[in-house]
Order: sequence, then C-alpha cells, then structure tokens
Amino acid sequence: MIYEFQGYIPVVHESSFVHPLAAVTGNVIIGKNCYIGPGAAIRGDWGQIILEDGVNVQENCTVHMFPGKSITLKESAHVGHGAIIHGANLGRNCLIGMNTVIMDDAVIGDECIVGAMAFVKAETVIPNRSLVVGNPAKVIKQVSDEMIAWKTKGTALYQQLPADCHKTLKAVEPLREVPEHMKIQEDVYKTLRDFMKK
Repeated sequence: MIYEFQGYIPVVHESSFVHPLAAVTGNVIIGKNCYIGPGAAIRGDWGQIILEDGVNVQENCTVHMFPGKSITLKESAHVGHGAIIHGANLGRNCLIGMNTVIMDDAVIGDECIVGAMAFVKAETVIPNRSLVVGNPAKVIKQVSDEMIAWKTKGTALYQQLPADCHKTLKAVEPLREVPEHMKIQEDVYKTLRDFMKK
C-alpha cells in the first residue's frame, strides 16, 4: 500500500513494483525497475528516502531514519530479506545480506557485500568493494571481480521481477490438488547454478 503522510505522497516509477502487502509512506522516491517485497516498510515520514534505479528491498525489510535525516539507496542496491536500514546510505550495486542491521549515518560503499546477520554500527564508513561480516561488522577482505559479478547477476533477476509481477502476479484462490504436469522454475532462473559452473 502507498500512503500519503503530512502532504507527502510517494513517487513510484511505473516500471517498479510495490507489493500490495508492503507499506510505502510519505516522502519516498522510487526509481525505475525497483522491487519492493511483501512485508517491507519504507517510511518516509521523518525524512526523504530515495531508491535509485534497479534497487530491491525484499520481504520484511525496514527502511527508516531519525527525524530530519534523508537517505539514498543507490542504483542496484540489493537489500536481502528481513534487513533493517535505519538512517544509513547504501552505495551503488551493494548487497546487504538477510537480517542485517545497518544503523544511522553509516555509509556502505559501492559494490560492498555485507554478510547475513551483520550489525553495522552508527556512523561506520565502509570503503568501496569491501566484504563485511559479523556483530559488530568488520571488513574482512576486498570483494573480488568474481564476487561482484555473481552479485550483479543476482540483482538482475530482481530488476526483471517488477515486469514479471506486473504481467503475471494476481490474487487467486488456491488449487485443492497438485496439477498432474506442474512445471518447476529450474529452467527459468539459472543464475546461481550457471555462475557456479564457471
């Protein structure tokens, strides 16, 4: 759902997809080919939140901040399931792992990978191309070309997902038995498997 707050109405590019079970509130600007999953909450009630083109904010994520702050999730930022971005800025083509928490005034550099369940303290500045893990989060090495290629391919799937959702997602009643010739998605989404073969 999209909510006006104190006169601010979210701006969502028509190519992006906000799931009906997500909540986007107030001063939020969402660019092209962005995906906002069910259960996500993007609250621009106390400041502006910008999602540049190709960003995905997956299921059950929270994006918010203290009053008077504004934040940007730069192009192709990838926010995994259950992550919390609270007043932090995310660099271009970064990956934020599942259930990670990134606190106020932290800056995640371009092409960083932050591991699942990491805790990034307030005001932490992570240099570009860093691999970050732990609680508190620490840089353990640089992101390789191979790692960022894998990340970029995975994000491309999420950049295709808005168009797929606009085209095929609809509320239905469930089937009561499995169809005899039900297909699986293996032949559609090969990115990870194909990458690992190389």
